[in-house]
Amino acid sequence: MLIYRNSDKIESCDTCCKTCLLALCNAGMDYGVSGRPRSQIAAKVVVACSLTVLCMFMLRQSSTAPEEVIFPKHDGVMHVLVTGGAGFIGSHAALRLLEDNHRVTIVDNLSRGNLGAVQKLQQLFPEPDRLQFILADLGDSTAVDHLFSSNAIDAVMHFAAVAYVGESMEEPLRYYKNITSNTLILLEAMKKYDVKKLIYSSTCATYGEPEKMPITEETPQKPINPYGKAKKMSEDMIKDYARTTDLAATILRYFNVIGSDPEGRLGEAPRPELRHHGRISGACFDAAMKVIPGLQVKGTDYETKDGTCVRDYIHVTDLVDAHVKALEKLKPSKVSIYNVGTGQGKSVKEFVDACKAATGVNISVTYLDRRPGDYAEVWSDPTKINNELNWSAKYVDLTETLAMSWKWQQAHPNGYHPVAL
Repeated sequence: MLIYRNSDKIESCDTCCKTCLLALCNAGMDYGVSGRPRSQIAAKVVVACSLTVLCMFMLRQSSTAPEEVIFPKHDGVMHVLVTGGAGFIGSHAALRLLEDNHRVTIVDNLSRGNLGAVQKLQQLFPEPDRLQFILADLGDSTAVDHLFSSNAIDAVMHFAAVAYVGESMEEPLRYYKNITSNTLILLEAMKKYDVKKLIYSSTCATYGEPEKMPITEETPQKPINPYGKAKKMSEDMIKDYARTTDLAATILRYFNVIGSDPEGRLGEAPRPELRHHGRISGACFDAAMKVIPGLQVKGTDYETKDGTCVRDYIHVTDLVDAHVKALEKLKPSKVSIYNVGTGQGKSVKEFVDACKAATGVNISVTYLDRRPGDYAEVWSDPTKINNELNWSAKYVDLTETLAMSWKWQQAHPNGYHPVAL
């Protein structure tokens, strides 16, 4: 487990990442020589450079950083552990918590997260005793125990998880281990160290294919893919554990998350090797920037208004706001459950049209067979969260939301680290 405080500037990381991206460009130019697909070369370069960065961190920590952490005592400031805080949603949540003057510890193994997001947060909040980053895997019970024993944690926001439906169909055991098993380890640590506040990041995938729309919190949960099943198992663990303790927990089942920080500080920067699993917004932007030749839409024969899947697209900033309001209204010995969505279902074709309008690019679209594990339509009824948490989505215009993300993507074509030429 490696620990980075906001006073520990990750200057060498920035240089290394820029070098990585230059190497990535060179790998693309070597395509004709090697004969290998460019995507494979890019993926290998990214993996190699990621390992280089981690090695640099280990050397830095072993030589200069003491073992103690900086948040050992409760002092009236809420200390929130954000698991998966280097990821898309988790980093935006950490940003909001820091803006609200909370103390934040991010734990992430960087298998899906982006160190550049953490570095950006460190730049935005350089004050001591505000932010620390811990490089650790929640599947490592020893590291998790040390994290809790060394920090006075008041609440946990649990985002860390692999989260691709298609990938879960291909690697089900990985999803049960990463989601369900890791949540168990986290709950055991919370119990041992008397941490009684939890916000759990769940998903509408736990509902499967409901017979009736829109989805309410009372809709039966019948997940049809390992991702949704693993999340439901974690929900059940939380509810069962809360029955025997005074745990105050809220489970937020959210729908399809898009968008980026309205002020342009953070955005979504998936790893190149994961792009084919990623959100449709990322694929649309890649097509608009000619990173890929066009957009592939999987499934046109669903029983929907235009044959493509229908989803409820929620802006990441609205989603984070729901987490903050849920944290403020936690009640001991109670598990509250809320759907977090706009209440509006949009088809994939409608999404593509909005993306074309937001980017100003006439994106090429190819229609393919259905993706295994997908469902025809899912959108929320947010009445309960509206009434009980006084929450409602503010960013409901799809084109405007995508335009916001597109602006960030254009400013950060290589993610958080631009190529230095």
